[in-house]
Amino acid sequence: MSGCIFCKIASGEVNAEIVYQDDKIVAFKDHAPKAPVHLLVIPRKHIRNLNALDESDTELMAHLMMSLSSIAKEQGLLDGFRAITNTGNGGRQEVYHMHFHILGGGRLPAM
Repeated sequence: MSGCIFCKIASGEVNAEIVYQDDKIVAFKDHAPKAPVHLLVIPRKHIRNLNALDESDTELMAHLMMSLSSIAKEQGLLDGFRAITNTGNGGRQEVYHMHFHILGGGRLPAM
């Protein structure tokens, strides 16, 4: 999708500190971290958010979800981490390209 910053990161058009990538997803360090380790994991395919998923996204989402733990471990989060996604205005989504935050590396506030 033209203009989407995460699509541009996924395509290499915009630089980011990428920590993992494959043919389906990209993980990179958040530019404004809220924890000692703060990564964003995005699908290469532009999907607005969880509300925009359909049956054709099942394999992609399974791959993304199954990758979160290994990405976190590769970044040193051996004692655990938080993985969250924000959906829509009410969920405080800021960038409308679905993404999961991996947060850890220190004491996280209670939710």
